[in-house]
Amino acid sequence: MILIVGGAGYIGSHINKTLAKSGYKTLVYDNLIYGHREAVKWGEFVLGDAGDIDQLRLVFSKYKIRAVMHFAAFAYVGESVTDPEKYYINNVSNAATLLKVMREYNVKNFIFSSTCATYGIPQTDILYEDHPQNPINPYGYTKLVIENMLKDYGNAYGLKYVALRYFNASGADPDCEIGERHDPETHLIPLVLDAAIGKNKNVKIFGTDYPTPDGTCIRDYIHVNDLADAHMLSLEHLLEGGESQIFNLGNGNGFSVREVIKSAEKVTGKKILAIEDKRRAGDPPKLVGSSDKIKKTLGWSPKYANIDDIIKTAWEWHKKLNASK
Repeated sequence: MILIVGGAGYIGSHINKTLAKSGYKTLVYDNLIYGHREAVKWGEFVLGDAGDIDQLRLVFSKYKIRAVMHFAAFAYVGESVTDPEKYYINNVSNAATLLKVMREYNVKNFIFSSTCATYGIPQTDILYEDHPQNPINPYGYTKLVIENMLKDYGNAYGLKYVALRYFNASGADPDCEIGERHDPETHLIPLVLDAAIGKNKNVKIFGTDYPTPDGTCIRDYIHVNDLADAHMLSLEHLLEGGESQIFNLGNGNGFSVREVIKSAEKVTGKKILAIEDKRRAGDPPKLVGSSDKIKKTLGWSPKYANIDDIIKTAWEWHKKLNASK
């Protein structure tokens, strides 16, 4: 049994589907604060919080857990600045509780949903795993704390882990069974599609004077199914006795805000009104990561390298989601 903590959320639900379709038995453990019960279409479900040690012990005593995947972090960067306590309790303290119960039941394999936010302001055009880690917000700090915790637990207790530093997760299940749904929504692609479908009147561009070709921020978008494939390869790596690893997960290609809007107009066939606004504090001009390491080590290869293809899957899901309202 593979335990997916936070498996009712956007990324966790796609990983759950990929694992289930590949023959793994899965158990989703989620408090449904941000996750959606209806997104758990595969495996079993237990309602619970990652900080509830008694509930976790019940799960570990009932099921034979082979590995744990952890997606139950809060991830709103702005909120982490205004309410850091919420982030340190949920992202750090609760993860420590989960790791404690894993030790009690001798579960050694852990896959961690980390982030490129641990790097902070990029010092190079392309980010590699050895880039200095200097987070600029509490969200990034909490993820870095867990990465360091995993190293210490590996040295002291024999924990084996893979930490995956995501760039911008995007897109949706091509079968349109699950997709991206946040409240509040802060991700660019769904916000652009909200404007295309008429849910919002426009989309804001925060900063048009960056040192980039069109003046807007450049980000590395990776399809959620490519993320899911990387998690499955990481799981197989650990189950086969592989050593602990840290990998970037990105396409290695960057697309600007204007390019994303242009692509969405092409895919949807609709004109999208973009309103230029001032820069947001802490937004680096460019965030693009190299995934050479995971490609060489695990043989991972992203299937969605083109921004149009990513947005097509997001658009089909977006139409289905809004048609049901």
